[in-house]
Amino acid sequence: MGEYGEALRVRLAAPPVDGEANAELVKCLAKWLGVPRRAVRLVAGETGRNKVVEVEGIDAATVLSALDGQG
Repeated sequence: MGEYGEALRVRLAAPPVDGEANAELVKCLAKWLGVPRRAVRLVAGETGRNKVVEVEGIDAATVLSALDGQG
């Protein structure tokens, strides 16, 4: 995991089948950011490699700080 241009790159163990990778992404982000799963929402890219995720109740600076060192 790390910065990739203006995005973050995240590696997941779940396969991209039947939404498993999307669910794993939401679960991991919620855990790393210390928010409930319901606060993490996939906004775009459900079937593609590139995703847009919205995290309710937390700002971008806090997200970047929380994810620093997770990889």
